[in-house]
Amino acid sequence: MITKDAEKVAPVTPAPAAPEPPQRPRKQQRAWDEVPRWQIYLPLSVYLVFTLVPFYWILLFALRKPGSTSLVPWPVTFEHFEKVWNERSFGTYFQNSVLVGVVTLLMTTLVALAGGYALARFDFKIKRGFMLALLCSQFVPGALLLVPLFQIFAELRMINSLGSVILAETVFQLPLSIILISTFIKNVPYSLEEAAWVDGCNRFTAFRVVVLPLLRPGLIAVGSFAFVHSWNHFLFALMFLSNQEKQTIPVGLNTLLSADSVDLGALAAGGIIAAVPVVIVFAFIQKWLITGFSAGAVKG
Repeated sequence: MITKDAEKVAPVTPAPAAPEPPQRPRKQQRAWDEVPRWQIYLPLSVYLVFTLVPFYWILLFALRKPGSTSLVPWPVTFEHFEKVWNERSFGTYFQNSVLVGVVTLLMTTLVALAGGYALARFDFKIKRGFMLALLCSQFVPGALLLVPLFQIFAELRMINSLGSVILAETVFQLPLSIILISTFIKNVPYSLEEAAWVDGCNRFTAFRVVVLPLLRPGLIAVGSFAFVHSWNHFLFALMFLSNQEKQTIPVGLNTLLSADSVDLGALAAGGIIAAVPVVIVFAFIQKWLITGFSAGAVKG
């Protein structure tokens, strides 16, 4: 016997439609995608050749034999390097330049670190005026400082001493270094120091443990700029140093020039000796200049 409930037919539910495949977002077309590649590579190639030809010319004169006119330095000779290093006292000049550069780096970094922290973390009445004075000091050329600095060092009996060059270079580098370090410190969250204070650290310990590791890229960049500037600076070493045994690399290069003749091979070899440390320093600091020093320090 068929009941009425059995006679009722259950409604048929339609099968769910298959989901549409996700469409890939269209790649946003940029303006430079429409530019032919040769219009990009050609100017870059011209610029690269324009930049590298002087370096090749220096290597050519430094590595080929004296009197040769070949455009290829073959056979390679190191006579010019031996001449400038031994006969022209470039070994002594190199040691003096390294000493001046390293001590200037250390003094500039330490003083700039203290001054930059004071500007970044403390408020005082003459703060804006002090910052303005630091900025304005960058418009003063180094040549205007020669006479007053010479008189000061003469009174202190520091003429013909590497200490006079080191102090002059440090004073000349400090304003910009303090401004840069203060900017780096401002980017470090103040809450990190406060958390260290809560944990029982004093201000100096909190700065050394928490802030200083985050300032490593900034300190390396500032110190490297101070080293490179003191390595290449010519005026201070020329004016404050009269003894040949105290001269630096830039002044040594000037001694290779004479009114009658110029030894191009020796001058090129001296230029390479002077350029190699600078190239190494900039190759080293390149990654620090593009790396965020406080990335991941605080989670928002």
